[in-house]
Amino acid sequence: MKRCAIIDDYQGCALDMADWSALAPEVEVEAFRDHLSDEDALAARLGGFEIVCAMRERTPFPRSLFEKLPRLELLLTSGMRNLSIDGAAAAEHGVTVCGTPSVGTPTAELAWGLILALARSIAAEDRTIRAGGWQETLGVSLEGKTLGVIGLGRLGSRVARIGKAFGMEVVAWSRNLTEERCREVGVSLADKETLLRTADVVTVHLLLSKRTRGLIRASDLALLKKEAFLVNTSRGPIVDEAALIDTLERRAIAGAGLDVFDIEPLPVDHPFRRLDNTVITPHLGYVSVENYRAYFPAMVEDIRAWLAGEPVRVLEF
Repeated sequence: MKRCAIIDDYQGCALDMADWSALAPEVEVEAFRDHLSDEDALAARLGGFEIVCAMRERTPFPRSLFEKLPRLELLLTSGMRNLSIDGAAAAEHGVTVCGTPSVGTPTAELAWGLILALARSIAAEDRTIRAGGWQETLGVSLEGKTLGVIGLGRLGSRVARIGKAFGMEVVAWSRNLTEERCREVGVSLADKETLLRTADVVTVHLLLSKRTRGLIRASDLALLKKEAFLVNTSRGPIVDEAALIDTLERRAIAGAGLDVFDIEPLPVDHPFRRLDNTVITPHLGYVSVENYRAYFPAMVEDIRAWLAGEPVRVLEF
């Protein structure tokens, strides 16, 4: 019998999201809710499993971890991309890596949740009213303001179209963005500096790569209006975290809405947890019933296909 571990099941719902009994009696499945950051502790936990189901990039799989998991044969990830898996190391260790379908809309919707929470101080006013207070902040309207979208792919374009529905002027930038693509979405192309100087809300929608790591630096943040909001639902390291903390502490911008961080889960003593001009969420962009119902049944399908010697949705690195 093969053993399958589902890791980082934060909500404790993975076993309810698919019919894992379809794998019996060939596979025994066990789910773990807690996150292990220490690689040795993780290796000790997973050492007895041939199959591991990982949720997005919650747990990295570098070469050093593969070397500590000689029994591992199949690694599954939600979605069809996982930059935290060393694909070359997986291949060298004979580990097949497969993915699943996913739903893209929840992240765009969460980005707008953060934008609205910042503009109308929703989280702050919620805390105030629960503490017995009443109306302490003055919100801003989005109509007529400028939305700056960094990255106009599948998610960025959806966020841009919603911005237009709010009556915002929308400008976009990324290194390879073209006028043609902007016309397709109905937004204006801007250079990076112009977008940062003119936008009232800047929202980031890029993949993390060598080119985008640290893309928004201290000098870029210095271009933002004092009244501007920055929203990041992509990956934490795209924005220089230390520079952003400094910017927020000096109140050089109005606030930031963040769903992603350099280290996840976010350390308990992290400055973002105490700054009152942030709205922070624990990487919820993809965390929806619809996505989980796409992820976990597909993982069962992946395992069944692999057991039959015909793996599906194999990731190419």
